[in-house]
Amino acid sequence: MGALQLPPLGLYVHLPWCERKCPYCDFNSHEARSLPEAAYIDSLLADLEADLHFVQGREVGTLFIGGGTPSLFSAAGIQHLMGGIAARVALAEGFEATLEANPGSAEAEKFAGFRAAGINRLSLGIQSFQNAQLAALGRVHNSDQAHAAVGAARQAGFQRINLDLMHGLPGQTAAAALADLATASAYQTGHLSWYQLTIEQNTVFYKQRPILPEEDILADIQDAGEVQLCAAGLAPYEVSAWAATGEQCRHNLNYWEFGDYLGIGAGAHGKISFPDGRILRYSKRRQPDAYMAAQGDWQVQPQWLSDAERPGEYMLNALRLNSGFALPDYTARTGLPCSTLQPALDSLVARGLLVQEGEQLRASELGRRFLDSVITEFLA
Repeated sequence: MGALQLPPLGLYVHLPWCERKCPYCDFNSHEARSLPEAAYIDSLLADLEADLHFVQGREVGTLFIGGGTPSLFSAAGIQHLMGGIAARVALAEGFEATLEANPGSAEAEKFAGFRAAGINRLSLGIQSFQNAQLAALGRVHNSDQAHAAVGAARQAGFQRINLDLMHGLPGQTAAAALADLATASAYQTGHLSWYQLTIEQNTVFYKQRPILPEEDILADIQDAGEVQLCAAGLAPYEVSAWAATGEQCRHNLNYWEFGDYLGIGAGAHGKISFPDGRILRYSKRRQPDAYMAAQGDWQVQPQWLSDAERPGEYMLNALRLNSGFALPDYTARTGLPCSTLQPALDSLVARGLLVQEGEQLRASELGRRFLDSVITEFLA
């Protein structure tokens, strides 16, 4: 284990409540019978205060407020949270602050307040613009609200907007999936998260599995969708992320480049590097009530990454990027020499799963199709 250069630092904040739990969702989210907004924000800021020793003199470059449905919180609550964050950490020039929002009418009415609070990037959970698909997904908004939300975000002054869109939905045809994609890309928001519905354990869909499109239809959607997105001026930079030039989500890029991030809130995860070569992963108490009652004891399951675990951890992130990674970055972020990768790299390049161009490595088109298998080669 060698010394580490401290990477960029982000901050993730988890707001765990939603109006209704979607049948496909396996995130740490809880239906909001009541919203203890003020008490939870107080806990968040106390949690951040306790983690300040992880900052190690760095500025925070990005913030991502995820959930749950963060837009259930009031604009005043988000303003209080943002002010509390700015009072505790130094924010970098060009600071990116993303908030996830649902397209419901009540949330859209708050968009201007979120923008005034310092949020400068909005991620809208559209999923589909078609009412039948939204109903099949258990979403609480309809098509009209989805369209209205994009307009409301722009009217509120947001210049950076992500539209979250899913395909491979129950009963969905290729034509319907591509129509959704055409509608989303026509808004020219500059960023789309476009990904296939997968059935996860501990969800309603896992217990009551819906009828999903056949594999050949899914392949047709993927192939035609990629052509459609490129024609709309969007380029893929990660497995499920497409962006116009300069519109990539910098917070998520920091994850994939094995940067550091503080995690505050119920069930939030963090990763912190130390100059002496140690790397810590941690999470916070998962249940909101237990989190708010923790009184300083928020962290659970701290894990110090061993040398054997670091190659897999790094590749799990870096190979999601279309551009891959540079070998010197691997050493800078893991503290390990590139020789720790060499046998696996040689094998994967020889099999056409990785492409090497000088010191830059990335998954080939074939490797991207079998990315899980490629990453397995690096796991301890």
